[in-house]
Amino acid sequence: MKAVVFTLGCKVNEVESAQISAELEKRGFQTSDGLSYADIYVLNTCAVTKEAERKSRQLVARALKFNPAARVYVCGCASQKCAAQFEKEGVCFVGGARDKQQIVSAIANDLGGGACLSLGYPKQFKTRAFIKIEDGCDNFCSYCVIPYLRGRVKSRSIGDIADEIAKCSSPEIVLTGINISAYGNGNGGLTALIDALGFTEKRVRLGSLECNVIDGQFLTALKNLKDFAPQFHLSLQSGSDKVLRAMNRHYTRREYLEKCSLIYSYFPNGAITTDIIAGFCGETDNDFAESVSIIEEAGFARVHAFAFSPREGTKAYSMPDLPKEVKSQRLQTLLQAGKNAEQKYINNRLGREYALISEEYDGQYTSGYTENYIKVYVAGKREGKIKVKLQSPFRDGVIATEVE
Repeated sequence: MKAVVFTLGCKVNEVESAQISAELEKRGFQTSDGLSYADIYVLNTCAVTKEAERKSRQLVARALKFNPAARVYVCGCASQKCAAQFEKEGVCFVGGARDKQQIVSAIANDLGGGACLSLGYPKQFKTRAFIKIEDGCDNFCSYCVIPYLRGRVKSRSIGDIADEIAKCSSPEIVLTGINISAYGNGNGGLTALIDALGFTEKRVRLGSLECNVIDGQFLTALKNLKDFAPQFHLSLQSGSDKVLRAMNRHYTRREYLEKCSLIYSYFPNGAITTDIIAGFCGETDNDFAESVSIIEEAGFARVHAFAFSPREGTKAYSMPDLPKEVKSQRLQTLLQAGKNAEQKYINNRLGREYALISEEYDGQYTSGYTENYIKVYVAGKREGKIKVKLQSPFRDGVIATEVE
């Protein structure tokens, strides 16, 4: 039988979907991660924004268009938030964001086979493997519904993580989670985990980070890794102290910029990427101007900008929302500023040499990412890790030549 495990949302969702796929394959299913004809569909949903939740609701109908007789199983944050919106004809099971092994048990109950007590290591689809090190978040930012859906921080053991990395065949691994900065609940934290990964020859990359984890000890541990990718996705959300307080973000603009400076002191050629919300509740023109100006001041390599989306159940849901057109205009300004910053970052690195891990070949060019997350194209088919020299902007990245 064929099973499609389709995912919306974050990298954690992708990892959990890959775990479900691996478990289904153990039970004899042929699996894929793209919507196509199948006997069963596992739909892993997202609720981080209204748009993500809307797309999640549409998934059942989209899947059943391929096979109206298929059995559909739903899980993820959107179904955790409101199961009723997925309880419709054709849906056999609705789970949530937690204990996703239950969905495999539900399939086994319907089609035969034993219950699933826990999910194992995920199926590997790509050159870059995402290693989930924790789940949950304790920050309770005023705009975010995820802590209510995912629950409190729960960390995997260092030994279990190291074992998965050792068995992983991918040349690059990314440590991911809902809030990896909270890993370990204070017992050595993320730094202790990094120290324990000195054995691996794989390139190690980090998921999104919070300011509090950035200090000299942490950066030293990263520098001691055999192959660390110095790309830091350091979550910002706003450049205004007033807005940061309203968001329940526990740092100031000045503290954030100090963390950026500290990163550059350890990794002069590193990249700092970030998220910024446009049009949060009460954001004035001056507040927004501070978000725009910090893009250049911090020297970001890339900016993920999005308009504020009020989520029911959060503190910000009861705050006065800005007009849609204001949020839209501010979003476009942020997107352009982010594009300018990315181009400046790339232009300042043309002519330099980097290590590229090959990911895709389109028949003409091999593409992949450098350690500082610049997308690179090299003419011809290449495999594995190669050294390249950046030449000029090309497509959505840079054209490069291989260095012998």
